[in-house]
Amino acid sequence: MLEITLSALIIIGALFTFIGSLGLVRMPDFYTRLHGPTKATTLGVGSLLIASMIYFSTQGQGVSFHEILVTLFLFITAPVSAHLLSKAALHLGVESLSKPPPEVERADADGAGTP
Repeated sequence: MLEITLSALIIIGALFTFIGSLGLVRMPDFYTRLHGPTKATTLGVGSLLIASMIYFSTQGQGVSFHEILVTLFLFITAPVSAHLLSKAALHLGVESLSKPPPEVERADADGAGTP
């Protein structure tokens, strides 16, 4: 039963990581490319780390805290780094391929938007 669980976690992690990496390569602009590494790849690496934690914990070495710390660090830093990258892109005026919502266009036309 343990082997099946570990195999499932590894396959799920590999699939999420692959899909996230593929999204990073295939997405058309900067803002949509942020979703690949921050969403899918984070879940993939988290799944692989959970599989590693379960495996080494069942080998008689006790609970593996290294994987827990790496998982927490990953889940904390990935959204923060994506937020900072998107704020920097907005500050530099990087254009998006998608159109803004009508409310934002009206606010910009009225002068209420940010420069």
